[in-house]
Amino acid sequence: MILRRLARPMLAAIFISGGVNALRAPDAHAEAAKPLLEPAFAKLGARLPAQVPTDPATLVRIDGAVKVVAGIALALGKAPRLAALLLAGSIVPTTVAAHRFWDEKDPAERRQQQIHFLKNAGLLGGLLLATADTHGKPSLAWRTRHATHDLGDWLSDTTDTVTDAVTAAPHKARKALADALPG
Repeated sequence: MILRRLARPMLAAIFISGGVNALRAPDAHAEAAKPLLEPAFAKLGARLPAQVPTDPATLVRIDGAVKVVAGIALALGKAPRLAALLLAGSIVPTTVAAHRFWDEKDPAERRQQQIHFLKNAGLLGGLLLATADTHGKPSLAWRTRHATHDLGDWLSDTTDTVTDAVTAAPHKARKALADALPG
């Protein structure tokens, strides 16, 4: 549908742009992420595997790469539901880290951060719709329910046929034996 071909790139553009920006200047984004990351890592402590990066700049680069790759995939319609889900998972920590309007003391800055927060909430809503978009085809859950129902109908019909055959078998056998025996 033409709507999807137009809407997906429009939705993806902000993520691709933001991801490229994060990859080019991770340190500025890492500073914004520190207030969110430091308490989280302090709580998790040694429970994190050694392979999990805890450096804010590295995490910003990973997030930027996810935004670029998933944004391009969404824009091109390649695995769009997965791409939208990845972007949705990426926008939540970005929004909470970068647009903490509740911490702002200056009313003008507070209002600006609140606008950005709500804009990101709107983008999240669009991404959630994109994760549910099945291109007009029935969802996997619907197809599974109907396949199960169809299988049940088939099994019921098969069972009825087998039951009828078993019930009729002794009568047919007696008739065949009677016909075979001389008179």
